[in-house]
Amino acid sequence: MDIGVIGGGSWGTALAKLLAENGHDISLWVHEPTLAETMARTRENPTYLPGFSLPPNLKPTNSMKEAVSDREMILSVPPSHVLREVLGRAVEFLPVGVPIVSATKGIENETLLLVSGIFEDVLPSKYHPFLCYLSGPSFAKEVAAKKPTAVTIASYNHQLAVKMQNVFSCEFFRAYTSNDVIGVEIGGALKNVIAIASGAVSGMELGLNASAGMITRGLHEITRLAVRLGANPLTLTGMAGMGDLVLTCTGGLSRNRTVGFKLGQGMTIEEILDDMNMVAEGVKTSKSVYDLSRQMGVEMPISEQVYQVLYEQKKPEQAVIDLMARTLKPEMGGWM
Repeated sequence: MDIGVIGGGSWGTALAKLLAENGHDISLWVHEPTLAETMARTRENPTYLPGFSLPPNLKPTNSMKEAVSDREMILSVPPSHVLREVLGRAVEFLPVGVPIVSATKGIENETLLLVSGIFEDVLPSKYHPFLCYLSGPSFAKEVAAKKPTAVTIASYNHQLAVKMQNVFSCEFFRAYTSNDVIGVEIGGALKNVIAIASGAVSGMELGLNASAGMITRGLHEITRLAVRLGANPLTLTGMAGMGDLVLTCTGGLSRNRTVGFKLGQGMTIEEILDDMNMVAEGVKTSKSVYDLSRQMGVEMPISEQVYQVLYEQKKPEQAVIDLMARTLKPEMGGWM
C-alpha cells in the first residue's frame, strides 16, 4: 500500500518504519523542515529516534500535500495538543474512502474531547466510517528495535479493524481488534496521568508496595471513568488498559514516569519540562482528566492529586498523605 504518515516524532517514526519494513511505501510528514531534510539525507531521525536506520521506501517530507494526497491509507500520530491544528492542515488533502488510523493518545484541554471526538469534529462525516484507533503498551524505541509488541486497534467498523490488524502485524508486532473505541482511548490517555503518580512514588523512594497500590488503584479509577463514558470494563483489563498502564508506570523509557520521578525527587514541573525535547502527554491530559471527572461526577483521587501537584504547586509528599488519609471504603465500590 501507499501510506501517508502524519507526525515525525518518535512514535510516528517508529510506526512508519514498521509499516515500511512490512513492505508498504511510506510518505512521512515531519513538522520541522530542517528535520525532514536531515532524515531524508541521513536516513535517521536524530532528534526523536536516533540510532535507527530508515528503510529506503520511507520518504520524509515537510509537505502535507505530498505526504497524504492519493494515499491508500493514512496514519495520524501528532501529539494530542496539536492534533486539531494538524488535522485542519491535512483535511484538504486527505483522500476519501481509505482507512485513517490514529495512534495519538490524550484528551483535548479546551473541549475535553477524546481523540476520536477531535477526528469527528474536524473531519467531515464522509471520513468517519473509516476511522481506527491504535493503542496499547508500545515504546517507540522497542518497536523500532523489533522487540515483541502487542497492541489493540479499535474501530466501530469491525472489517476495517481486521484489515488494519493485518497491515500492522508482523513477526514482532501483533495487533488485536476491538469495537470499544471509548475504552481503548480512555486507557491510552489516562495511563499517562497514573504513570506520573507512579513515577513520583519511585522518586520519593516509597517502596514497591506503594507502587503496586498506585498502579492497581489507578486502573480502578481509569475504569470508573471509562464505564461512565460508555466503555466495556473488560477493555481496561486488556492491552489498552492494564497493558499500557503497567508499561508506562514501570518502564524506564516512559516520559510520563520520568516526569513523576523527577517531581518526587524535588524538581519543579517547569524545570522538568525545560529539560525535555519530547512531549509527556500526561502533563496536559491531567488537566483534561481533572475537568472531565468533575464534569461527569466521577471520583478520581489519584488523578486529582496529580493535577494539584502539576498545576497548584502541591508537594508530592502531601499528595501521598492525602491519598492515604481518605475515607475507608470497599475495594470494588463505585463502578457506576
